[in-house]
Order: sequence, then C-alpha cells, then structure tokens
Amino acid sequence: MNRRRALFGSLVALPVAALGVAGYRSQRNPYYDGPESTHFDGLRFHLGGNTRDKSRMDLLAWHFGGERAEWPASFPSPHRDVPPPRVDGDALRVSYVGHASVLIQTHGVNLLIDPVWADRASPVTFAGPKRVNDPGMALDDLPSLDAVLVTHNHYDHLDVATLSTLARGKAKRFLTPLGNDAIMSDYDAAIRAEAHDWGARIEVGRGVFVNFVPCYHWSARGLLDRRMALWTAFVIETPSGNIYHVGDTGFGDGAFFKQMKDTYGRFRLAILPIGAYAPRWFMRDQHVDPEESVQIMQIVGADRAMAHHWGTFQLTDEPLEEPPQKLRAALDRDGLTHDRFAVIRPGQTLEG
Repeated sequence: MNRRRALFGSLVALPVAALGVAGYRSQRNPYYDGPESTHFDGLRFHLGGNTRDKSRMDLLAWHFGGERAEWPASFPSPHRDVPPPRVDGDALRVSYVGHASVLIQTHGVNLLIDPVWADRASPVTFAGPKRVNDPGMALDDLPSLDAVLVTHNHYDHLDVATLSTLARGKAKRFLTPLGNDAIMSDYDAAIRAEAHDWGARIEVGRGVFVNFVPCYHWSARGLLDRRMALWTAFVIETPSGNIYHVGDTGFGDGAFFKQMKDTYGRFRLAILPIGAYAPRWFMRDQHVDPEESVQIMQIVGADRAMAHHWGTFQLTDEPLEEPPQKLRAALDRDGLTHDRFAVIRPGQTLEG
C-alpha cells in the first residue's frame, strides 16, 4: 500500500492522467459530431505523428511496477487571497488557486482558468486523488468573471460541480474546446459553454482576446471516450502583452512552442505546468517535466513564467516538493534567475 494506491482507487483515478490507454470499442462520439479536419477524423481528435496512445500493458506496468512517492495527507498553504473586483490598465495580477486553477486580472478583465474547487480530482466523491491543500480563495470571494476558460476534460481541469456554481452568478461566459461543452451542459444546462476549435480568436472585452492553440495532450472522462473531446492551450492577447497558458502538455517535437513565438511574438508571461511527470517513460508524451517547462519558457520568449500543476493532487509518482526543486536546478543550469520562473503556493499572487 505504501508503494501503490489501492486497486480501486487506481481505477477511479485513471481518467485524470492515463485513463483510456487500454483498448476500447466505441464508434460513436458522444460529445462532438462536426466535420473532419486536420486533427479530427470524424470520431477522435489527434496530433498526427505526435499522438501516442499507451497500451494496457503500459498502464499495468506503471501502476504496479515502480516506486510511487508517499505524499503527506496535508500540505497546507499559509496564504489566502481575496482578489480585487478589477485590475485596470497595464497592471497584471495572477492569483494561484491551486493545481491548474488560476485567476488572471488585467485591463479590467477577469479570466478564471480550469477552476477546480472539488476535494477530489475524480468522477466520484469517495475515491481518487484527494487535494492536500485548500483552494487559495473561497468561491464566494471570486470577482465577477468575464469568462471561465477550460482547457480539457480531465477531472483535475474540468470540474462540473464548480462550473455549475459559477454559472449561477459569477461567470458571464464559458469558453472551451470542441466537445467539452456537451460534458458541461449534460451536467447542468445552466453552463452555457461556447466550444471552439484550434485557431479560434474570441474577444472577451476591453481589447483582450482569447486564442485557442494546440498542445501535446489528449482527453478522456471514462473508459470509452479517449480523444473524443478536444484539448487546448490559450494565448491571451492584451494591449500590454500576451499571456501563454498551458493546462497540460508534453514537449513532443517542440514545434507548437516555436509556432507560438512565430505567431504571437513576445509573451509577457507564460503559465506552465511543472508536475505530474513521473515516471518519464509513461508521462513524457502528455506531461512536461520542470526541465522541459524551462525550455518552453525560453522557446516562446516569455519575459517571465509562473508554475502550476503541482503540489495539490497526487496524480503520478514524483515526490510532492520535487517539481520546484527540479525547476530551480534547471534554471541554474541555464544561467537563469529563480524569479524568472516563479513558483507560488495557493493563495499567493504574481503581480507585475
């Protein structure tokens, strides 16, 4: 038990990081029935030569053959944030809620990304990865939101219960990639999500635009729906510089990151994942490690970066505090100062 989660807990947790790697027979997409495209074959979304699905044997080898670090039951943050109603002008305020959830405030626009206030990143409330720290702010303390952005449908990013609460007073709009709108509306018709493909550019107010851009990841909510909903990263254009937010990604061949620099130029900030990467043989195609996150920051030419996707839910095998340690080592290796890539705890903010 110290080396591996119980079998039942493993099966419940699988949709978060690796569910759907085993074979399946479904020939109907329950979420999306749009036209075929360069990355949709009529049933599933894909990344061309960069799509690498794991086998059942790979899955079993990960879950039962290796060392899984033991996390503490609690890793509380001493910080708690109460955001202002708005942040005007060129000022930028990013509040870290925890895991992949962040609130971005700039130019009078409030954007909340991948909001998860649930106790577990799981399809059920009684098993699966349990958070080891509270969200960095209360739901009631959120300001009015111009848009909620959801990157993809894994349970640590798409929390339908939280979205349902936000749909009743806090949020004006929900923006998400193709197919994820069906997941939301099936849970609660009040979540009126707008679904978009890669390449979409959506104005959210005051000269701020949200761009849907590709990343190296995948999707699944259950055993039979692998890659049936699209996943995305976001480029947020503002009058004072662009923000690159990646919910989850592998490094792949790095072409998408070079494309970001070529298309959008300078980035004021990159918000990048640093956790859920071990073991590398299993996770590298879907989750970057800290060293690769530093590479991405440099490839896209970001002035600064902020880390997320670590220290809240244990999804993979690495020790809880290893991601920031490896991040600092990677910055030292490349001769970069630690404040160039900020690591903050839930309830803390990055301003500038």
